Amino acid sequence: SMMTGLYPAGHFVRENARDLEAGRARGLDAAMLDRLALDAERIAGIANGLREVAALPDPVGEVTRMWNRPSGLQVGRMRIPLGVILVIYESRPNVTADVAALCLKSGNATILRGGSEAIHSNRALAAVLRAAFEDAYNYMKSGQLMRQVVNKITEVDFNNLAERQHFGEIYEQILNDLQSAG
Repeated sequence: SMMTGLYPAGHFVRENARDLEAGRARGLDAAMLDRLALDAERIAGIANGLREVAALPDPVGEVTRMWNRPSGLQVGRMRIPLGVILVIYESRPNVTADVAALCLKSGNATILRGGSEAIHSNRALAAVLRAAFEDAYNYMKSGQLMRQVVNKITEVDFNNLAERQHFGEIYEQILNDLQSAG
């Protein structure tokens, strides 16, 4: 698996043991320690979760609805990345992998802020995720494709009927660019 192929599962268990030891020293209760704990089974669950996200269809560029306005302008709803997603969470190292994978799949950049009680576990997971996804295409990495979309849209003079009608063609080109980019 991706998780255990790049780093042995023991690496995550060792880093997690550091968090568990510190948590016990800080007096974390049993429920919190259980949420924090990583073992081979939970690591396999994280890897399976990543595979499931990878198998999902690419949502970016999907047109979910199209309609025509009385003026003849065709309007549509397309799924696009939100931009940057900030997630703050505690004690669950699996959230690091889950959120990173979902954000990458949806073309979003992400800022993850895990609780201090899981710092070693989260750093270990983040390192392997960065390494695994380093070459993956993400619309937000360079911003180049999104810049092209914005540039095309700003070229249209919506006060000019011919350009408004031409916008439908531009829209189709944008859709094609998005669908072929990933």
